[in-house]
Amino acid sequence: MSEKPQKSQKSEVKDYSKTLFLPQTDFPMRAGLPQREPEILKRWYEIGLYEKLRAGAKGRDKFVLHDGPPYANGNIHIGTSLNKILKDLVTKSQQMLGFDSNYVPGWDCHGLPIEWKVEEEHYRKKGKQKPDFRDSAAMIDFRKECRAYATHWLGVQREEFKRLGVIGDWDHPYATMSFPAEAQIARELMKFAANGTLYRGSKPVMWSVVEKTALAEAEVEYEDYTSDMVWVKFPVTSPAHGALASASVVIWTTTPWTLPGNRAISFSPKIAYGLYKVTDAPADNWARNGDLLILADALADEVFKQARVTAFEKLRDVPADTMDAIECAHPLKGLAGGYEFVVPLLPGDHVTDDTGTGFVHTAPGHGREDFDAWMAHGRDLDARGINTAIPYTVDENGAYTDHAPGFVGKRVINDKGEKGDANEAVIKALVEKGMLLARGRLKHQYPHSWRSKKPVIFRNTPQWFIAMDKDIAAGGKTKSGDTLRARALHAISVTQWVPPSGENRINGMIEARPDWVISRQRAWGVPIAVFVREKADGSAEILQDEAVNTRIGDAFEKEGADAWYAKGARERFLGAHANEGWQKVDDILDVWFDSGSTHAFVLEDPVHFPGLSGIKRKIDGGTDTVMYLEGSDQHRGWFHSSLLESCGTRGRAPYDIVLTHGFTQAEDGRKMSKSLGNTIEPQAVIKESGADILRLWVAACDYTDDQRIGPEILKNTVETYRKLRNTIRWMLGTLHHYKPADAVPPAEMPELERLMLHELAMRAELVGKAYETFDFKNVVATLSAFLNSELSAFYFDIRKDTLYCDPPSSPTRKAALTTIDLLCSSILKWLAPILSFTAEEAWRMYRPDAEPSVHLTLFPGDLEKLRDDKLAAKWEAIRNVRRVVTGALELERAAKNIGSSLEASPVIYVAARDMLATLFDTDLAEVCITSNYEVREGEAPASAFRLDAVPGVAVVVEKAVGTKCARSWKISPTVGEDPEYPDVTPRDAKALREWKALGVGV
Repeated sequence: MSEKPQKSQKSEVKDYSKTLFLPQTDFPMRAGLPQREPEILKRWYEIGLYEKLRAGAKGRDKFVLHDGPPYANGNIHIGTSLNKILKDLVTKSQQMLGFDSNYVPGWDCHGLPIEWKVEEEHYRKKGKQKPDFRDSAAMIDFRKECRAYATHWLGVQREEFKRLGVIGDWDHPYATMSFPAEAQIARELMKFAANGTLYRGSKPVMWSVVEKTALAEAEVEYEDYTSDMVWVKFPVTSPAHGALASASVVIWTTTPWTLPGNRAISFSPKIAYGLYKVTDAPADNWARNGDLLILADALADEVFKQARVTAFEKLRDVPADTMDAIECAHPLKGLAGGYEFVVPLLPGDHVTDDTGTGFVHTAPGHGREDFDAWMAHGRDLDARGINTAIPYTVDENGAYTDHAPGFVGKRVINDKGEKGDANEAVIKALVEKGMLLARGRLKHQYPHSWRSKKPVIFRNTPQWFIAMDKDIAAGGKTKSGDTLRARALHAISVTQWVPPSGENRINGMIEARPDWVISRQRAWGVPIAVFVREKADGSAEILQDEAVNTRIGDAFEKEGADAWYAKGARERFLGAHANEGWQKVDDILDVWFDSGSTHAFVLEDPVHFPGLSGIKRKIDGGTDTVMYLEGSDQHRGWFHSSLLESCGTRGRAPYDIVLTHGFTQAEDGRKMSKSLGNTIEPQAVIKESGADILRLWVAACDYTDDQRIGPEILKNTVETYRKLRNTIRWMLGTLHHYKPADAVPPAEMPELERLMLHELAMRAELVGKAYETFDFKNVVATLSAFLNSELSAFYFDIRKDTLYCDPPSSPTRKAALTTIDLLCSSILKWLAPILSFTAEEAWRMYRPDAEPSVHLTLFPGDLEKLRDDKLAAKWEAIRNVRRVVTGALELERAAKNIGSSLEASPVIYVAARDMLATLFDTDLAEVCITSNYEVREGEAPASAFRLDAVPGVAVVVEKAVGTKCARSWKISPTVGEDPEYPDVTPRDAKALREWKALGVGV
């Protein structure tokens, strides 16, 4: 029946609407979340919700979500919001599953993003020169500016995260720039020095000319870039190959500027090569008639096409197993008196015949594969009298050094990140030498700094590394095969990855990664706090002195890492070693080392983070769990660096579970961009609709993949929220009439209530499992379907007549109220991690005298005993019959034969006798919301309504017989049987007497 019947058109009939037990609640239909949520936030902090959570969970197994630190350098965006809300969903749900689920937020405060911003705002925009960091006072002043900048944005972001409804220890977050954190980061680095894996080496690293620092792979993104490409001849000079006299090995490269650094050519033993002769070419061509060229057979056609050769012939095969005996001259030989060395051919697994020429120009100072190929053959090259020293052809400004004769000062990339004049200079020299075969341009993906957005270069430069494949020393001893790579790969195999594909992704990265470049040539960060002494072979000896390390750590703890740059720091820390030639390293640590070390102070520091102390992880035989949760890019970022740092110092990963989410895209699937105008700002969504809408969107999307957001998606989310809220509102209003003293035990309830408790138990299993496996979209789907279909459209719809019209003494009414009470309690708890504000608002009205917050409760337990599969099977048949009746009623309504379903008395024809038995003890008028019904065995008339999905059941709708009850609107022949209330049914007359007894009167 409807919730508010209209007055009867007959003037003599009384208005009984005020005697109905209609829902009453202060829980508004319009949420007003933007205004209400801040009030709820304020109350959480007034009651000390975080502290209450910790006190209430004391003694439970711990579930710690260790926060991956965002950079403190700007307002949060929609992707950051998704990340923080996901973390809160995990933390709150694990707490309500029965764990001590602690969340300590944190920030990454060092590194280039912040330093870059400070330089931009304090220097570049003002046209001021950046200070000279050789001056210790200038260095410390600059670092203070960076610290102030990070402090400001840490505060801004903290308030924005809190506004999302994230509960955590916001008053005591961690920050990598805190003095204790800087001290511990330095101590972690010292551990690598002690175990022998820290070393200074000369290798090609990715270098940002704009930012003047080395970059790790995690700091690089690949963008479209147009490169010059050239095909270059290397003349064969080896006397053992007289048959190849006058021939040239041809290479192809998209970085002509690296040719001054060339020291070898790589080939593949698996490729078929041949000697080719140019037989026809234009007179003005770089490729001339008679040229002899060695090429991969599979690529010869394409090379000659690029070289504008109109005819050529293959003279013979050049066996790959003879290639390593070939030696060539450098194509720039004689330029400015340089390049007089031999260029050997070296086998390499990285060479293919997919593109190019089948040969790879090898400049060991400008690429990892080139470096590896060169170093792999070092002994053989030494034996042949070939100088294996790797040149430093390009400096920190992207300019050629004197190791590149003829090109000194030419720029590969200028200070603005634009292409310099190096490529053209090299190409011009090749033309003059007659060594250029062809040239062109190629648009391809090329590494760029993710901060400056400018292309990077590979250059050979002294840097600090952590070795991946060196045996780790423990207690002065090493165990063969106990390397950082081996430890990390094992740790990956015993970690739970959500989704599972994350394991393969990071496993491949660890298998293939080079040694970890941990040094940066910048100012804002934790220094590589070691002292070194140069050795005769050019390597660096690291001072191993526990007393020196202790002095450094203690100073950082009290003064911060600025102590390293203070005047007199060298002598202060070295003490008795001051006169032994030890030099202080002034490079700072890769910021990923900072964040990768956070576990060492957040999870292991009982002084500053007492709530996280005493963790006994499952890997150590305990019962506690540590989760890391970030975007999928962190497989090469924070997950990666944390894994390596912890495995190198502790022999295992710092986490037990790693959960990964995708990236947030615009509604049409495109990347969000301010220039495209398709960004969604979380602050705007909160101002318009409230944080709970954002939280519902996050929970409902498939976070394991890239997710989308936009106006239409948010509109649908708001509609989903509205339906959930209205159902909650109805339950709260209905429970206004509930008295816990009238609660009915499940065993004494009618079948319909026991069915709903069975359905509740089924949802408890689904929701509990979904929360345990972090499947939040399934929680939303399960609860939305349950509230909308099972409750609003079925159970509540059926029971409204009983709840509104039955007398207070009615056992069915009491059972229904008892059931709704249990439903409401369970649903509010299940929704609390997702709709944190709405569930809290509803909980205060539902249980004003219970726990001060729904977040202090646990998910409902012990519901399994309410399952009744036999009853559910019976009601599945009844509900199928209801579907047929409802379909028939809809047709009658559409034909205007009836108005309300209460005007009908359906005749239900059932062909199967076992179905009849099921229906005989069920009030189908109540279930179908009609005034009466009749069940008949046998076939129905041809005109009866049927559903193909429910065979054997048909319905003919007849008009209900009797008089319309003025209170319940049911049509019944019993209306008038009670002389005191002649216009209502006896049921309603009894309700009116009980209503009158309450002192209200009619």
